[in-house]
Amino acid sequence: MRVQLVNIAHARSGDKGDTANVGLIALKPEWYPLLVKHVTQESVTRHFANEITGPVQRFELPNLNALNFLLHGALDGGGTLSLKTDAQGKVFSTALLRMFIDVPDAEAKSLSLPAGNR
Repeated sequence: MRVQLVNIAHARSGDKGDTANVGLIALKPEWYPLLVKHVTQESVTRHFANEITGPVQRFELPNLNALNFLLHGALDGGGTLSLKTDAQGKVFSTALLRMFIDVPDAEAKSLSLPAGNR
């Protein structure tokens, strides 16, 4: 089953200089392992390939059922220097929630993942 992250998580983002900081939080604690398994540093790097110039770092926050990503080189110099429309990186959370992950059907059923994912 293809699952769009917006159906199993919520997110927040902001700026840290030239780096966008994106937190991805599971909507249910039992869905957190899916995020850990499928929303990797590599998959996020691919997802933002045309938007960032630097590496992606991932941090696991199991006590919050969350992952935190630092997207280096995302803000064209940062809020005070950037000419980008979103110089504070607020839309990176929405952009990450548009990402799809592939979950085996049996696992999706056992976790009661929401139906109707595109």
